Amino acid sequence: MATTATQSANSGYQLTDWRPEDPQFWESEGKRIATRNLWISIPNLLLAFSVWMVWSVVVAKMPLIGFDFSVGERFWLAALPGLSGATLRIFYSFMVPIFGGRKWTAISTASLLLPALGIGFAIQNPETSYVTFLILALMCGFGGGNFASSMANIAYFYPKATKGNALALNAGLGNLGVSVMQFVVPVVITMGVFGAIGGEPQQLSDGGQLFLQNAGFIWVPFLAVSAIAAWFGMNDIADAKSSFSSQSVIFTRKHNWIMCILYTGTFGSFIGYAAGFPLLMRTQFPEVDVLRYAFLGPLVGALSRAATGWVSDKFGGGRVTFWTFLGMMVAVFGVLQFLPLGDSTGNFWGFFACFMALFFLTGVGNASTFQMIPSIMKQEVPRLMPKLDAGALQKQTEMESAAIIAFTSAIAAYGAFFIPKSYGTSIAITGGPAAALWAFLIFYAVCAVICWIFYSRKSAPVPC
Repeated sequence: MATTATQSANSGYQLTDWRPEDPQFWESEGKRIATRNLWISIPNLLLAFSVWMVWSVVVAKMPLIGFDFSVGERFWLAALPGLSGATLRIFYSFMVPIFGGRKWTAISTASLLLPALGIGFAIQNPETSYVTFLILALMCGFGGGNFASSMANIAYFYPKATKGNALALNAGLGNLGVSVMQFVVPVVITMGVFGAIGGEPQQLSDGGQLFLQNAGFIWVPFLAVSAIAAWFGMNDIADAKSSFSSQSVIFTRKHNWIMCILYTGTFGSFIGYAAGFPLLMRTQFPEVDVLRYAFLGPLVGALSRAATGWVSDKFGGGRVTFWTFLGMMVAVFGVLQFLPLGDSTGNFWGFFACFMALFFLTGVGNASTFQMIPSIMKQEVPRLMPKLDAGALQKQTEMESAAIIAFTSAIAAYGAFFIPKSYGTSIAITGGPAAALWAFLIFYAVCAVICWIFYSRKSAPVPC
């Protein structure tokens, strides 16, 4: 009878009986449902990252088709999606408990059709104003916002024992959208993928041609299919429903703000480096065809995140995060040694290798920091709310963990704005990006100290 009741309760889109920490429920029903939601969530998030970061490639090609914007203006176009995406994440962080994960995933994915179509039409008109492109860049931030809601949603589906790996898969394969975009867009802009429907090519001075509108249009059919799949294939969890006011308790949690700093060091670095990598390479090594290599950085970072979630589940997220920051300091120092500084022309392959190491480490740190949050809150909520019974305690812990995961991702996403903008500012003031990179190295040192004090040392107040 119990089995029948459970099946009946979970027969529709809304799951009214969800107990992932119950081993029997998890094996008989929960794992199957969670897996289905995860594998529909991943392509939706991948496409969100693709649209979010598309300007990192588009700005590198705009001068070739007659848009005579300065280096500073192009860095702004590459950076603005990061600014809007990070800001939207703050609001998206709280949407899943209000609207439901299924509904919000479908709606937020469908919203990406606006900037994708907008870029495709605007780039074909050489009279399009810079302000129009700024607005489209800001709209691409819809994709950045999706990450917060997607991660909060998947966090509700899995038990603590496998939550770290599930979040790593969702985020890591979702992050892969940056690499997919940086690989696909340089290919599709060279051919008339959509025939006459896609518009005429742009003629180049050397006699060649580009279909730069395909940088936007190529995502449209995939976005439509993924939004429909989310609407009809995912679920809303009834117990995950909560108001903004109940979620806002995280703003009083000290560790919410500490984890914002650490995740900015990991994910903020990943997405900021991904946004600025093509243009940074083009300005520092103009003789290199940078778009042949730019996709490899985000690819390495995304795959390392997806593949290393189990490491933190086994050895502890705090310990892994601490060593990751030390490694990132070494990698940034290596990048600095191969930059074209002073009379030196630099060394592209040394620069590139150190950046690949940096991308790899950001992926590891992305997985480890998200693994830390549920572990921290499992220790903190009972201490802060001792009067709650076991059931209420578990629900409160799950709610706070999901909200903090989403909110920290919102704050960290500002890296997608600040890193490219820091490059542009450093180049404008000093003639090169070295000052920005030194600032990043110092920040990683601060993050390592914070992680050691609170989480990774033997007598840490919240070991994890």
